[in-house]
Amino acid sequence: MSAYDNAKAFFEACEAPEGWAGCQQYVADGATFSAQCEPIAEMTTIQEYADWMYGFGTVTAPEAEYELHASAFDEANNTALFFATYHAKHTGEGGPVPPTGKETHSQYVYAVTMDDDGKVSKMTKIWNPTWALSELGWT
Repeated sequence: MSAYDNAKAFFEACEAPEGWAGCQQYVADGATFSAQCEPIAEMTTIQEYADWMYGFGTVTAPEAEYELHASAFDEANNTALFFATYHAKHTGEGGPVPPTGKETHSQYVYAVTMDDDGKVSKMTKIWNPTWALSELGWT
């Protein structure tokens, strides 16, 4: 499997959401996560993020889905980019308030850096959570 194919399989597993159990086969040991946005700014590992996505997508917004708009692979930097919109409705437990029944259609980008073995070594999420949380009625 090429580095890009592995990155795409990781993206799909993360967004499905399959949690760490479904993502770990694509991820290198010690892989890091970063995001400059709450509520995920304090997360430092991909495992933390994958499990957070699993909880959100199976409990808080169990019918959530994503729409992939574009993807690319930069061979010089061994990095895949995925631009998508996350569609979710707060119908389950979780979040700072009881279920609101409100929806978000939130755009985001994953920047996924691959190691020499074709596994994910680093992931950065670029996202505007203020928009998403407001649409969900959380702020």
